[in-house]
Amino acid sequence: MEFHFLGTGSGVPALQRNVSALAIRFLQQKGMQWLFDCGEATQHQLLHSPITLAKIERIFISHLHGDHIFGLPGVLGSRSFQGSETPLILYGPKGLEAFVYSSLQVSNTHLRFPLQIIEIEEGFRFQTDELEVEVIELDHGMPSYAFKIRELDKPGTLNVEALKKMGVMPGPIYQQLKEGKVLTLDDGQVVEGKDFVGPAKLGRTIIVGGDTRPLEKMIDFAKGADVLIHEATFRHEKASHARQYGHSTVRQAAEIANKAEVELLILTHISSRYAGQEQEIEEEARRTFTNTIIAYDQMIYSI
Repeated sequence: MEFHFLGTGSGVPALQRNVSALAIRFLQQKGMQWLFDCGEATQHQLLHSPITLAKIERIFISHLHGDHIFGLPGVLGSRSFQGSETPLILYGPKGLEAFVYSSLQVSNTHLRFPLQIIEIEEGFRFQTDELEVEVIELDHGMPSYAFKIRELDKPGTLNVEALKKMGVMPGPIYQQLKEGKVLTLDDGQVVEGKDFVGPAKLGRTIIVGGDTRPLEKMIDFAKGADVLIHEATFRHEKASHARQYGHSTVRQAAEIANKAEVELLILTHISSRYAGQEQEIEEEARRTFTNTIIAYDQMIYSI
């Protein structure tokens, strides 16, 4: 699984940081790609990355502020102009559908691919063959959401040597046993799959949050996650400013990560006023939560 940070700034674009966009590439699911937020110039950022518009299957919009959605009409148009005909699903707050279709209509943009728009609210969830996604609403003065992406658990390792000793040779039967099925062999032996399969391989959990003030329910939502991607628009001395505008500070994000006992905290949505202060920001966060890194544009992080 790869995280491609396309835009890690806040509010307005800066030379060092474009506005919000993150792509996740699921390498174990045939390279499937999902995009989270789509600020202005996201498609330009994509040109400097291995992410391709045609392979993006789903786009998640955390909220409808411009620095998170103004790049969306361009991304949709370019995906179509490049000839992509594969379906695309958009998820986001109420109002997303009106924004998208108004933009397409006014600009006379006709899409080649089927587009589905799903407007979400707290508690929304869905599942694919490999992943499940859950949503909570945040605290930002307008509907803003965080997404929990969890890999489904996979069956444990099949004890092949034990089966061979019983005379059960490799073949389709191994897959059936790995799925826990009870089978009767040609010689009358009854074999229970669960007796030959090790502990399940637990799926990883990723949290991608939108803009928010620090929120207690995020602690439960992110509990034990492998990665928490959380906004940190301001440093601690601007805590009152952060509160006023619906954002979190570096320290507050670290406190959430610490209480949620996540494996890794990645800070993003950094104010342009802190250009050149990345080391200081990381140090500030690590005083509360050691395993913290600060994202930068075009950073790729793999787990």
